[in-house]
Amino acid sequence: MALSKQEFSRRRKALIEMMGAGSIAILPSAHEKARNRDVHFPFRQDSDFQYLCGFPEPDAVLAIIPGREHGECVLFCKERNPERELWDGAIVGPERAPDMYGVDDSFPISDIDDILPGLIEGRDKVFYSMGFDAQFDARLMEWINVIRSKVRNGAHPPGEFVALEHHLHELRLFKSAEEIKLMDRAAKISCEGHRRAMKRSHAGAFEYQLEATLVHAFMEEGARAVAYPSIVGSGDNACVLHYRDNMAELKEGDLILIDAGCEVDHYASDITRTFPVNGRFSAEQAALYQVVLDAQLAAIAEVKPGNHWNHPHDAAVRVITEGLVRLGLLQGTVDDLIANESYKPFYMHRTGHWLGMDVHDVGDYKVGGEWRVLEPGMVMTVEPGIYVAPDCAAVEARWRGIGIRIEDDVVVTKEGCRVLTEAAPKEISEIEALMAG
Repeated sequence: MALSKQEFSRRRKALIEMMGAGSIAILPSAHEKARNRDVHFPFRQDSDFQYLCGFPEPDAVLAIIPGREHGECVLFCKERNPERELWDGAIVGPERAPDMYGVDDSFPISDIDDILPGLIEGRDKVFYSMGFDAQFDARLMEWINVIRSKVRNGAHPPGEFVALEHHLHELRLFKSAEEIKLMDRAAKISCEGHRRAMKRSHAGAFEYQLEATLVHAFMEEGARAVAYPSIVGSGDNACVLHYRDNMAELKEGDLILIDAGCEVDHYASDITRTFPVNGRFSAEQAALYQVVLDAQLAAIAEVKPGNHWNHPHDAAVRVITEGLVRLGLLQGTVDDLIANESYKPFYMHRTGHWLGMDVHDVGDYKVGGEWRVLEPGMVMTVEPGIYVAPDCAAVEARWRGIGIRIEDDVVVTKEGCRVLTEAAPKEISEIEALMAG
């Protein structure tokens, strides 16, 4: 367990303060998912469940009960089974869970129907994320109805359901020093993968070979999973935002857009770099690339406490629009083009998203209808791009089929921000020098 037990305890205490007395929070773990006959996808714990206790197994339920005399954190999990462990590896079991994961109490998951309704009874509020697990939703309502059926005997069912994610995701939005250390490590590993992919690129290779280079680097450096399916798009494929076939041959004179990152102990990195197959940018590629890079640098400069979420996007849009006018891909005044969103055929997505345990992490982007103000501990991506579709008749042929995105992971600090992914080259001279070497 990379994070300390004290870190998980701190998180639970913060949630308990938000919940208040007379409440209970209930979280089911993720389920194993079948890939095909007798084969499962690698198990990955639900992020909210992981955030509060770090318990790594499926078929578990966590209950957090403010003020409970015998401990406020209760875990239900699988019992140990030597025969099953022979096939699948060690099971923690309820006897070892308190010592290993810092929970106060632990019971077999097979006893949950007998124990959890008694923990719910007498509580006024149930904090729960309804609608994400239909099967568990139904079980929870069965337990509530059992309590309701005993009202005449003095039972006290909860009178209110509260969306747990509203409070929990607010906590997850602000990263602790321990979390940022993990994200720093994930970023460094991912940067190494991108550097190796740049070095391996040459005409005649295939997109999937660069993808293999990335995955090899991630795992060799200690990451056990990618944070999301890698995008390795060359030529026209770079203009497809979520391209994932990764099967095309790399061709002389094309660019490659790679959007890839690893996950370290449930924390993601997310990097995009664009570079020429042969290591040398053409004049048109370099011109558009520099516009995107300038837009990204302008956006990163706006990541600081007191600015709001949309400041980086506004900065990127202005620089991109100015660049497209300067190069002749757009005509008109910059202010009018921005007001009319005339840049959108070339830049159609936002400039970033929250980053953390999920690559598109939790957290509100607006509060009370207004863009959220940036504060220290928030981590976000900054990823402007320009995509000129291969069939874009509105521009000269020399610009068509060029897709460029540059993405970094940025943490808001007290003084401004820090780029976690700066080790992946992005200046034209840096990229060309690395690939030449």
